[in-house]
Formats: sequence, C-alpha cells, structure tokens
Amino acid sequence: MMLKLAMTVLWPSFLTAAMADGLFFSLFDPADLMMVRGHVEWPPIAAYTVGFFFFWSFGALASMLSLYLIRTENPAQPPF
Repeated sequence: MMLKLAMTVLWPSFLTAAMADGLFFSLFDPADLMMVRGHVEWPPIAAYTVGFFFFWSFGALASMLSLYLIRTENPAQPPF
C-alpha cells in the first residue's frame, strides 16, 4: 500500500520535473545563471542534475498536497 502511494506521488512529479528541466534549460544556459555570490562554476551536467531534483521536489510536494486534499475530503452531507 505504501509503495503504491509513493509511486502515486513520485511518478507524476518525475515526469513533470523532466519536462520542466528540459524547458528551463532550453531557455537558460547553466553558465549564465547567477547565484548570490556570482556565476555558477559547476559543469553543465551538475546544474542540470540539481535543477532536475529541484523541480522534482516541487512536483512531489504538489502531488502530495493533491493526494492529501483528495483523501481528507469531507463525506457528503445528507440533504436537509
């Protein structure tokens, strides 16, 4: 049961992260990204990886929130 719940959250967020990462890095070059102290000095593959996990974590949070809201719905109230 727990594995099914985990896959319900992780699989859609993985697909979303893959699309978001591809779109984001199609528009922005990792060498041009600015951090607090200056330019990112990472190799491009490291920036792609960190970006992917960043997008994946936000997608997982959104999926968990959706799953929580669906499962905690109030039962239908009987008509008056």
